[in-house]
Amino acid sequence: MEILEVPASVQQEKGVEQLRGLIDAIHGGGAYDSLPLRLGTSQWDVLADYLTPCSIRTGQVPIQRGVRDRTLYLVESGTLTVHLQEGATGRMRLAVLAPGTVVGEGAFFSGEPRSATVVATRDSRLWSMTYSRFQALAAQHSPIAVELAMACAAVVVRRLAHTTMRVAVT
Repeated sequence: MEILEVPASVQQEKGVEQLRGLIDAIHGGGAYDSLPLRLGTSQWDVLADYLTPCSIRTGQVPIQRGVRDRTLYLVESGTLTVHLQEGATGRMRLAVLAPGTVVGEGAFFSGEPRSATVVATRDSRLWSMTYSRFQALAAQHSPIAVELAMACAAVVVRRLAHTTMRVAVT
């Protein structure tokens, strides 16, 4: 995935201010699988140091099925779809991901290859965290890492509980 340049105004912002759009998406997200991440201002300030902003354009693929990559993405804006490839010609859409949710949690925690492909269906802003950054967060700020892990687990449970909807854990 090509990561687009982050605007200078965002680079100058720090902590909570840098993550304001993500925080608002999480707290205001109406999706059934919104990330229930409950952090105080000082905790968001800490978490900001472990996240990397990335902007992706419509049609770009941040996650490719079968790839070994343990990057977790938090969705600030835009729309992503999760697909399984069916043969050489078709795709089956499993889920539509809205702002305030997370994607890539399956491979992030399991270390297994990606189970599906994710495509941006609108220009999107994501925040990424590599597994090594998560390990550093866990070593230095374990309560925040535990809260993030528990919030991701809650998303997985919600997605698996909604069997009438096509869902995926990527």
